[in-house]
Order: sequence, then C-alpha cells, then structure tokens
Amino acid sequence: MTVADILLLALGAVAVGAGALVVSSTHLVRSGLYLVVSLGAIAGLYLVLGAELVAWVQVLVYVGAVVVLLLFAVMLTRAPIGPSTDLDRPPGPSALIGAGVGLGLAALFADAFRWIEFPQADPGTAEQVGREVFGTWVLPFEVLSILLLSALVGAIVLSRPDLGARPAPPAAQEGSGEQEAEVPA
Repeated sequence: MTVADILLLALGAVAVGAGALVVSSTHLVRSGLYLVVSLGAIAGLYLVLGAELVAWVQVLVYVGAVVVLLLFAVMLTRAPIGPSTDLDRPPGPSALIGAGVGLGLAALFADAFRWIEFPQADPGTAEQVGREVFGTWVLPFEVLSILLLSALVGAIVLSRPDLGARPAPPAAQEGSGEQEAEVPA
C-alpha cells in the first residue's frame, strides 16, 4: 500500500463516519458541523486524487456556502437548536434499507466496471477550465448567480415578517365627533 492509498482510506473513513453522524445527531447545529467535516474530507480525497481545482470548488461552494447558508437559515428562522427527539424513529428499518441500497450499488458498480483499468485522460489546467467557464458558459454562470442572489433575498424577506410590513393606520381621533369617510384605494 502506498501513502496515497492510506490517505484515501483514512479520508474515506472520516467522510463516511461524519456522514453517519450528520444523519444520526439530534442537534441540528452539530449536524451542520459534522457536514463540514464530511465535505472537508471529500475535498481531501479530491486533493489526494490530484484534482486540486475540484477540491477548492468543493471547499468554496459546499463547505463555504451551503453549510453557512444552512446555519444562517437555522438562526434566522429561530428553529430549535437543542436536541430534538420528536422526530426520532427506530433505526432498524432505515439501517436495513441503507445497507441494502449500499450493497446493491456496490454490486452494480462491480458488475458495470468489472475491475477494468481505464486509460487516464489528459489533465486539464486551470487556464482551460477558466476559458470554458468564462467564455462558453458565462451567460449560464451569471444567470445562476442572479438566481442564487434572488433566492437569498427571498429567504431573508420570508424569514423576517417585519420587513415590508405596513404601519398600522392612525387611530381615529376620539372626542371630535367627526367620522372620517373611507376613501376606496
């Protein structure tokens, strides 16, 4: 076994272990932090495999954006942060289903690839990826950024009921004896 093999096994074990803690934790914030560990281990796997750009995208997009968005959503919606036992289910059926799906996928991949070694493609450079993203795919890239920005603004507006609220109408003056006529809007 090489050093790369040992690193792949260790990082894979960390990713799977943290993923199991994500779904089994009763604390929502701790689940988010375990998700950071799991996604960070996957970024480490990409580094060991020589895909540095994909590893940094993993860190920036998933660890840096998705998990922070999850934690902000928890804080903005005032969701309960402590342990929540109201949604606990017996772990037996879900473990059985998960093991069955995992074994089925392992058998499918083993049969599909039949342990054949495929030739490795020529590695791309960051310059080639940048040319593709900011040349050919610049319009979808910008449309996606506007979509994500509007979703973030919408989430903030929905989570804050005081934003956009109309002020209460002034109370009718008491004691004047005059009634104000209502004007249709």
